[in-house]
Amino acid sequence: MLHGGFASLEPLRPLAVALSAGFEVHTLERPGHGRTPDRPGPYGYDEMVLDALAFLDASALNAVHIVGFSDGANIALMLALGHPSRVLSLTAISGNLDPGGFIGTVADVDPNEEPPDWQGRERDDYNALSPDGPDHARTVIGKLRRLWVTEPQIAPSSLAAIAAPALIVSGDRDTIRVDHSALIAASIPSAQLCIVPGSTHGIIEERLDFVTDVVRDFLGSLAARGRAPSSTA
Repeated sequence: MLHGGFASLEPLRPLAVALSAGFEVHTLERPGHGRTPDRPGPYGYDEMVLDALAFLDASALNAVHIVGFSDGANIALMLALGHPSRVLSLTAISGNLDPGGFIGTVADVDPNEEPPDWQGRERDDYNALSPDGPDHARTVIGKLRRLWVTEPQIAPSSLAAIAAPALIVSGDRDTIRVDHSALIAASIPSAQLCIVPGSTHGIIEERLDFVTDVVRDFLGSLAARGRAPSSTA
């Protein structure tokens, strides 16, 4: 399972626990997130893909079913594109192909401005978990803001190369435009699309049972087609 930006594994924990009843679940926290210390330099999705691959190698996981949320969904899409032999299936929840996929003014943010503080569940988790200490949060937020106004840059036409079964999920009130999620699903051969009613970018916490049932049904359908899930990474 691949978490979102400025988040730890904690928002995904309920989904991980629910899926662990039928699957082997593996998780990681990227640099600057959760319990993993930050490292110097800007963030980039290419580097995040390499981090995910290093985790798979270190965990002796060859080919896996990936469930990614937000930034994790973007990483999942890039893994399926660039490293197809490692991806048995992908579930991309609230991901985007480019900054234009966001609702609102993300693309208009000046990445050089002092970032605002981030309040709420994610900040509370950061303060409690980060080995870098609460004061480093603004550095992480600033690096994420610079990432989100420039990346990812995934051409919809490139998604035609994804052979792995795919499930694209987002909320009907998500920060990702519904038509953008529909574009992702339409661009991947045989991908399934699920727009979850009454949910925002907090989709997993808001509609945990619904999302769990959808993901479990998707993975179960692969077993029926002879691609039995062996792990979820």
